[in-house]
Amino acid sequence: MKTFRLIAVFAFAAIFAVSTFAQTAPAYKIGVINTAAFDADKVGIAKYVTAANSLETEFKPVMSELQTMATRLQALEAELRKAQEARTNPGVPVAGGANLQAKADEYEKLGRELKFKQEDAKARYERREQVVLAPIRQDIGNAIQEFTKKNGYALILDAAKLDGAGLLLGFDEKYDVTKEFITFYNSRPATTASTAKPK
Repeated sequence: MKTFRLIAVFAFAAIFAVSTFAQTAPAYKIGVINTAAFDADKVGIAKYVTAANSLETEFKPVMSELQTMATRLQALEAELRKAQEARTNPGVPVAGGANLQAKADEYEKLGRELKFKQEDAKARYERREQVVLAPIRQDIGNAIQEFTKKNGYALILDAAKLDGAGLLLGFDEKYDVTKEFITFYNSRPATTASTAKPK
């Protein structure tokens, strides 16, 4: 019982010390920026949106090919499943024996090919993303630092990352300076960011 009282006394003392500090400490200006808004088509960071769209256009043929392959794989899987059900259910007629084996072979081959192409496309996309978007992200980071100092903020937090980590339970929207920052960034002189196509 004494231990509980002692803990309560320490907790009360700590709360009292924090509230006293809050009353005497200077007010710090804190802002919140939602970085997830940077790639919004009409209201985002123009340079980032343009670069992201160019990257998407560059990989559109690859994504289309992968989607076609995935659709064919799903169709083959459905046919093979139906044939498997027919074998276990005597009331369902079984169609094409040799043709069925050819489809099973195609399914296996297409599955391997799709996996390889997906991994290759992912690796190539990540390399291109580093070339196209990384310099812009770096520039945005520098601009946030400039914006922070210029506007007298002690701290600016990333709402998207806090929310993704489950740390943002709520905040007053008056501290959200996302639009202000995007306007600030879009009005800055253009800086060079490499978006050249690979040779």
